[in-house]
Amino acid sequence: MVTEVAAANKDLPRVAQNKKAYHDYFVLETYEAGIALYGTEVKSIRAGKVNLKDAWCNIENGEIFANGMHISPYEQGNIFNRDPMRPKKLLMHKREIRRLYAEVKQQGLTLIPLSIYFLNGRAKLEVGLCKGKKNYDKREAQAKKDAQRDIDRAARRKE
Repeated sequence: MVTEVAAANKDLPRVAQNKKAYHDYFVLETYEAGIALYGTEVKSIRAGKVNLKDAWCNIENGEIFANGMHISPYEQGNIFNRDPMRPKKLLMHKREIRRLYAEVKQQGLTLIPLSIYFLNGRAKLEVGLCKGKKNYDKREAQAKKDAQRDIDRAARRKE
């Protein structure tokens, strides 16, 4: 189930994307979450100084946190800069967090940040409920991608 908000926001410009997540995981569902940030962190994100490559989410005491998300210090931020690797609290409805917690614990799934973007001036994080890929799944996906690229090349040559 893709939430309606996340489905409607597919065409928004992304500040950063986690392409490695699509390589390493099957994305089953996506959710939109707000992020509790400080001012200098927002400015760094607007400048594109964010890395989601090794990020993951965990749920503790009914709250969801994004870990491993690196937001570089803002250059003019001096003493107001925060630790770039600090866990960032995500803002979601309590019933969504409970549902995600149940699925993660029962089915062995994981929560991975997929992309970050701005919606009405607020930073939003697209979180995916993911299942890990095996090596043969990754090879199969690469083979499909290569075959599609060859088909597209052949179609362009005939035009």
